[in-house]
Amino acid sequence: MNARLTRRMAAAAAAATALTTLAACSDGDSAAPVAETASIAGAKVVKDPALHDALPAAIKKASTVRVATDVPYPPFEMFVKEGGTELTGLDYDLGQALGAKLGVRFVFTPQKFDGIVPALQAGKFDAAISAITDNKERQQVVDFIDYSQSGSGVLVADGNPEKIATLDDLCGQKVAVQAATNQLKLLKSRQSACTDKGKGKIDVQTFPKDSDAQLALRSGKVVAQVLTKPAAGWTAKTADAGKAFDLVEDPAAPGGYNASPNGIAVSKRLPGLGTAIQKALQALIDDGTVKKIYDKYGVASIAVKEATRNAAVD
Repeated sequence: MNARLTRRMAAAAAAATALTTLAACSDGDSAAPVAETASIAGAKVVKDPALHDALPAAIKKASTVRVATDVPYPPFEMFVKEGGTELTGLDYDLGQALGAKLGVRFVFTPQKFDGIVPALQAGKFDAAISAITDNKERQQVVDFIDYSQSGSGVLVADGNPEKIATLDDLCGQKVAVQAATNQLKLLKSRQSACTDKGKGKIDVQTFPKDSDAQLALRSGKVVAQVLTKPAAGWTAKTADAGKAFDLVEDPAAPGGYNASPNGIAVSKRLPGLGTAIQKALQALIDDGTVKKIYDKYGVASIAVKEATRNAAVD
């Protein structure tokens, strides 16, 4: 089981009522006209008439892109308030920016993660934005517009007292990680590299939840925690108003260790939509909007510089 599924399972029961309520809601009055401009994460996004004209006729007629997402998965998908229905998060903000650039609404509706791709295949949604890993298997049934590279990150105490800069600096140190995750596999895979360098092995301390690992880091029982880089960046930005932890930024692994592309999944029934989203995303990368959105959630380093299509090779 990976860290994503573990966290989703833990949150599922608490979010069930909110999801049910949200499923009956939309992001506003679908009959209202779409604004020509929008302000998102401090960036002004202006409709591009040429991109709007390139959208499939059905999308233009509805002025809506139906988007599936699985909530919560911080910092990508979150509720503004616990128990509420209003959405926030990196994926949600990116969707609103894409909608503003294309001149249509991106209306998010909750869908359990394992049901997202089947729902796209069934025509219930036009696209999905939910930190979905682009891979060859999924590419057989949906197209991906890749918008981030996401892997494992290293969280340390505020000020980084042990001066951790890379995974190699964890050799011989006590390091926290959630049990049964890809991050645990990553640490285990580094042990031989530590001994090859003449250093001690990583003293891996496993915990049932990320929050338990962070308590160990707060108390000084470990020098670092390894978790998904987006979660690490969000935790560093928000815990104690950003004063509890720091995120290690390794220039050799900007998206995190063992990073893979995350993509906006688009129904193969709507190839024109995928092309329009790709062009809109590139425009938002070029004008700095994407950077502002990622900065808002503490994960600027996972953003891509080019909006690629079906970039995964395995």
